[in-house]
Amino acid sequence: MWFSFLRPKDRLSLEELRYQTDQLQKVQVVDENNKDDLIEALRSISELVIYGDQHDPNFFEFFMEKQIMGEFVHILKISRTMSIALQLLQTMSIMIQNLASEHAIYYIFSNEHINSLISYSFDFRNEELLSYYISFLRAISGKLNNNTISLLVKTANDEIISFPLYTEAIRYAFHQENMIRIAVRALTLNIYHVADENVNKFISRSPVSDYFSKLVLNFTKKCLNLDQCVTEITKNSDSSACILTAVDDIEDNLYYFSDVISAGVPELGRLITDNMLELLIFPLLLPSLKEHHDDSKVSASSSLYLLCCILRIVKTKDLASSIATTLFCSQEYFIPKSEVKPNGCTSNLDAEYKYIDYSIDINGSKKTEMKYSNSSSILSLACSSIQRCKASQISLREVLLYYIVCGNEPEAFGSLSLLSTLLQSKELDESMLDGLGILPRRKQHKKLLLQALVGEGSDEEQLFSSEKNSKECVNTELDRYLQKFKAQYGSLFCCGESGVSPHYHRHQVLDALMRLFCRSNVSAEVLWAGGWLLRQLLPHSEAQINSNHMKLLKESHEDSISVLFDEIKGSWCDILITVLVEEWKNCKKAIEASSPQKDPNRTLFSYHRCFIKDESFLAAGERMCDKLKIFVLRYQLLIFTSGGTLPDLAHHSSLVISHINPRAKVAGLDVLVPKSGTEIKLDDAVPCKIAFERGKERHFSFLAISRGTSGWIILAEEYTDRPKYGIIRVAAPLGGSSPKIDDKHPKWLHLRIRPSTLPSTLDIRKFQSIGKTKAKTKMLVDGRWTLAFYDDEMCKSAESMVLQEIHLLCSEVEARARSLLNLN
Repeated sequence: MWFSFLRPKDRLSLEELRYQTDQLQKVQVVDENNKDDLIEALRSISELVIYGDQHDPNFFEFFMEKQIMGEFVHILKISRTMSIALQLLQTMSIMIQNLASEHAIYYIFSNEHINSLISYSFDFRNEELLSYYISFLRAISGKLNNNTISLLVKTANDEIISFPLYTEAIRYAFHQENMIRIAVRALTLNIYHVADENVNKFISRSPVSDYFSKLVLNFTKKCLNLDQCVTEITKNSDSSACILTAVDDIEDNLYYFSDVISAGVPELGRLITDNMLELLIFPLLLPSLKEHHDDSKVSASSSLYLLCCILRIVKTKDLASSIATTLFCSQEYFIPKSEVKPNGCTSNLDAEYKYIDYSIDINGSKKTEMKYSNSSSILSLACSSIQRCKASQISLREVLLYYIVCGNEPEAFGSLSLLSTLLQSKELDESMLDGLGILPRRKQHKKLLLQALVGEGSDEEQLFSSEKNSKECVNTELDRYLQKFKAQYGSLFCCGESGVSPHYHRHQVLDALMRLFCRSNVSAEVLWAGGWLLRQLLPHSEAQINSNHMKLLKESHEDSISVLFDEIKGSWCDILITVLVEEWKNCKKAIEASSPQKDPNRTLFSYHRCFIKDESFLAAGERMCDKLKIFVLRYQLLIFTSGGTLPDLAHHSSLVISHINPRAKVAGLDVLVPKSGTEIKLDDAVPCKIAFERGKERHFSFLAISRGTSGWIILAEEYTDRPKYGIIRVAAPLGGSSPKIDDKHPKWLHLRIRPSTLPSTLDIRKFQSIGKTKAKTKMLVDGRWTLAFYDDEMCKSAESMVLQEIHLLCSEVEARARSLLNLN
């Protein structure tokens, strides 16, 4: 029994430390009677040791003299009480974290007591105890340096044979509790950053190095989980939250891989890279890129996203070069043998290739002859270097181009994202990009200029000669990696293409992009991504756009003009010019940006992005925005590829109104947006009745008025003392009102009422963005009015008034659009 009256009066004194140590050494058994006093003793000792470390070195001298670390281990061994183990781990964590003296840390680490605590068999069925234990290990790792790390290892024959701090910690690397996983990662990074040569050898040697393969295998499971969430979103839109969680988890893992590599230990970088290639990329992601294979474990869109994510975050030359090199390999080499069909064909691509014949003339320019099975085949695959009788022989690079031309939206966007990510990768040698056909033209000129300066070119014309580039450029880095893979994996990685021709591959990429811009079954966002890539390849509108490409662009532009004029007659005609000006500016900014504006993870939500199929105003607004974006992109590309400079569109408010609407003039309405309470003349108004609430019918004067690109349906209340004058009570947009007289009641006029503006400043998709609630979209319900007039003629007059004003409104919008875009 300990008696508190025997304790020294000064709590922070050496006498208090002696007293607490003496009480600790007297303990022979730990039970319910003394556990609380023992817990208090452990707390006091840690507090006193930390105090002494900062104020009086005699405290720690006493701590060493009495071998209190040994007493801690002794107490742990004789205790069967969970609270003692918890307190001891907390005591050690606090001491280690707060001791500033290197001498003190060196002492604590310099005997086997610390390793005894690390290796002790705690009962981790108690989750709180495990958390304290991991915090204890992390505290130790925070004090590691070149001098202290050697104190925690066991060696034999100058080789480390045991490192409990590391091996015990990584046992919990995949624990279900996120905070434990984070702590283990922080601990491992602290160890890697010490950069001790012998420790690194131990970590990189089997079986300890199995940690890295387990990391990648665990990451692979997360990739499969992500793909499952992507699949589920086609059935349940609420799965978007699942995708976001999976994406965050995947990116966290990749950033950890990146941090491990950034620690500067080459062997660890090699382990991460090799395991990612052999356990994830080669067996799972690359096989999934082949066209529509039912047995793929993940979808092509998920694989494309994951490859982009890996390249963006895990930035190593070897990994980026390996991924780029595999794109030259035939897709058949990534198909499990059990899936290969007897005739060697594994894909429906066979049928696509039957109608395509490519040839190269003797001058190196590409001559294309298309043979289509029917007129609708103009967008058939046009990205094969030679005619293939078996589509399984095409390279993965060509599969990406196929997806751009013929794939669904996720595949097209994912392929564009992957090519853009490779193009921006600082880890890739320029010869790799050149071989893929995506080396930016400015870098080509820089390379050729350098060659000319050092005397490798004999003629000034060679500087800008694509012919020289195709004939003399040798992809040294690419060849080296192809040879490396062939030596390491055998014929598995032999190149699937007859040769690497940068000029020819570049033309294939350009051709695929041009055909992408003609597609009508993908969204504007996909086309804008293609526009950005094209501007990187041809920033100065050079002569690689041939007459066939220009013809395709002009035809697609003509189609977009027709679509534009159709939208002018649509529900949102009154804001069309505003949207057009805004999207012109946005498109110009997007394709001239230094990097794509859309994150690759948009690939995962493309299925969810599909347009609303109903006829609501929200759906119509979304379709209009997308069509205008497509029109703007095609128009800008046409200007750019024709050698012109993209102009800035003047805002529509600066354009002169082409006519003054007599009805608006008679009403005395000189504002674009009429507000409730505004006075108005009612000479042309038609009296009517409407009930906005059940049983509450109200009398109004009905007017339909357009002014410039603004049009409104107005319900006004006439003054009792001033006939033909009144004030506006309700105003609704004229666009989309679709007047219709009731079939059974000829005095009734039905009108559709839409919101006055598109939501969220012209970006309707923000209302369907990932993880957002549906509350906002519920606000955008279509309104419907039924107006009752006093006789049939009044009803017909009101309908005629609405139709006339809609016609005037559309005519004004069309006139302004033609003037704005020089479409006269």
